[in-house]
Amino acid sequence: MKPILAAILAIGTCAAQATAAAANPEPRTQNPIPLIFDTDMGNDVDDTLALGMIHALQSRGHCRLIAVTSTKDHPLSAPFIDAVNTFYGRGDIPVGAVRGGVTPEKGKYLGIIETIDDGRPRYPHDLRGGADAPDAVSLLRKALAAEADGSVAIAQVGFSSNLARLLDSPADAASPLSGRDLVAKKVRLLSLMFGAFQPIKGKTHKEYNVIKDIPAAKKLVAEWPGPMVFSGFEIGIAIPYPAESILRDYRYEPHHPLVDSYAAYMPPPHCRPTWDLTSVLYAVWPDRGYFGLSGDGTVSVADDGVTTFAPSPGGGHRYLTATPDQVTRATEAFVQLCSQPPPTKSQTPR
Repeated sequence: MKPILAAILAIGTCAAQATAAAANPEPRTQNPIPLIFDTDMGNDVDDTLALGMIHALQSRGHCRLIAVTSTKDHPLSAPFIDAVNTFYGRGDIPVGAVRGGVTPEKGKYLGIIETIDDGRPRYPHDLRGGADAPDAVSLLRKALAAEADGSVAIAQVGFSSNLARLLDSPADAASPLSGRDLVAKKVRLLSLMFGAFQPIKGKTHKEYNVIKDIPAAKKLVAEWPGPMVFSGFEIGIAIPYPAESILRDYRYEPHHPLVDSYAAYMPPPHCRPTWDLTSVLYAVWPDRGYFGLSGDGTVSVADDGVTTFAPSPGGGHRYLTATPDQVTRATEAFVQLCSQPPPTKSQTPR
């Protein structure tokens, strides 16, 4: 994948890739894609930008966020997601929390939702803690069962814990089907930020989402009964989010959760890779040419977390590629979508 490596080397700064702030929303589509967002919200900050981008895509009528599930086992992860959804005017979107997951530490930015201004929460939210959220697997089953067959896209941008457990889930009140059969019936695409399929600076990379729950990652790639498209570590690192957009394009709101979480994670200016955004963009807009695709094959996970791709005609796995031109186009899309104001907010800069 020489174009990707060239792009990585070419990006000394990301200032040249910034474009205008949010564009006017496009006309609504007739059949927005039902989307599930499975995230380790609270670890890296790209999860936050990805969730904001989903809301912009929903406002444009291209997707309908039916559930968000967290694989980060900290009590504030689910409430943070609820706060972001509420900021975008969609506090009714159900949020599920992992039980007995990994990464229980608080992280750098979840605590912003505890901020109080003049006796009122800066970021209102109904969920007070992860224990108040439904179990993630139960919510996944309920969300899938309610949708049309073959209609749902899932963007997994955290660990594989929830989806691996979904495969093993038994029939319940939501559906008489096993988890595997429910997935096979309802899911059209699983788009994952998972693994690494090209060397980084000549070295094999053990990607974070995989190595934090290797048993779940191994199970997911071996048993998922439908198409899987992987965005490897090399893709997101080649498309940094422009720092000047964080500083400039969100000024319509004095306290924006995307900006505040970005600053809490690492004081700006900095250009954070867009790993999770790539999987979301492909899940909703797979046919717009933002990325290329490998041929068919099979992804496997070694005991140490190294991912490999074996070409195989008819295999159910593919991974994203990107040329320098696609890197520029994806950056433009990320800036416009992430900075798009919520439907209830003014676009007038403050």
